[in-house]
Amino acid sequence: MIRRRTALSALMLPALAGRARAQAFPDQPIRLVIPFAAGGPADLIARSVGRVMGERLGKPVVVEARAGAGGLIGVEYVAKSRPDGYTLVLASSGAMAILPHLQPNMPYDPRRDLSPITQVLAVPQIVSVAPGLGVRNLAELVALAKARPGQLTFGSAGIGSSLHLAGELFKLRAGIDITHVPFRGAAPAVTELLAGRIQILCADVPALLGQVRAGALPALALTAPQRLAILPDVPTAEEAGVPGFISETWYGVLGPAGLPADRVATLHAAARAALEDADTRRVLLDQGGRIVASSPEEFATFIRTAYDTWGEVVRATGMKLE
Repeated sequence: MIRRRTALSALMLPALAGRARAQAFPDQPIRLVIPFAAGGPADLIARSVGRVMGERLGKPVVVEARAGAGGLIGVEYVAKSRPDGYTLVLASSGAMAILPHLQPNMPYDPRRDLSPITQVLAVPQIVSVAPGLGVRNLAELVALAKARPGQLTFGSAGIGSSLHLAGELFKLRAGIDITHVPFRGAAPAVTELLAGRIQILCADVPALLGQVRAGALPALALTAPQRLAILPDVPTAEEAGVPGFISETWYGVLGPAGLPADRVATLHAAARAALEDADTRRVLLDQGGRIVASSPEEFATFIRTAYDTWGEVVRATGMKLE
C-alpha cells in the first residue's frame, strides 16, 4: 500500500508542478503596444513605465509600435488579443474617447472591450490668445467673444484633433460663438497665433510652453482640474470662470476585456511602482502634464466620463472627419 501511494505521488508531482507554473504570472515577456509610430511621446512614456514594470514583474516589458488610424489599429489589436495579461496597450484619449464618436464603424467599444489598469499621464491645454488681442484673462476673452459673436477665430491641429475638441468644448462651456480654423498640426497654428492671423488657441502644454515662458504669448488658463507645478501662476479654466472646461490629452494602460482580476491587480501594482519611480516621474513630468496613477476602477469611471463628454461635444457641433 505504501509503495502504491509513493508511486501515485510520483505521478502526481509533475502535474502539480505544471499547474503551479501555469498559475505563475508573468512567466514570459509582456508586450506593451503603442498605437503610434516609435519615437513620439507615447513611445517615450511606454518605455519609461515599461522599464520599471518589468523590474517589478521579473519579466521584460517589450514596447511594440502598431501605428495607424489615429491610434485605432493598435487599440483594436489589443482589444482582440487573448485576455491573459501578456498583451497591453498604452492608449490615449483620441482612440478611447474622441474617435469613437467620429468613426462610423468602430472596431471596438472602449468602454466594454478593454480592461483598464491605470491612467498614467494627463496633459492639459493652455488657453492662449494673439498678443495684440488686448485681453488679460479668460473672463475678458469670454466677454470679448460674446460682444463679437462669430468674429474671433480659434486654431487647431486639424478637424477632430484634441485641439479642435478643446476649442469646441470652450464654446459650449462658456456659451460663446468662435470660428474654427484647422491647420496641419499644432506648430502652424502656433505660428498663426503669434502673427495674429487667428485670435485663440488651446494647445497642449509642450506646444506653447516655450512661447509662454519667453513672454511671446499669454497663458490665460489651463484646461485641467488642477494647476501644474511648471506653471503655478496659471489658473485652471474653472478658477478663471469657465467651469467644466477640462480637456486633456491622456494616456493609460489597458488590457483586453476579461482580464482576470488577479492579473489586473498584479499589473496595476507594477504600473503604480513605475509611476512612483523618480526617473520615470521626471520623464513624464517633462511632457508637460500631471501623473495620475489611478486605480482600475477609477480609470474605468474616467473613461466613461471622457467618452460622454466628447460625445456631447461632437453631437452639439455636428462634427465629422473629412
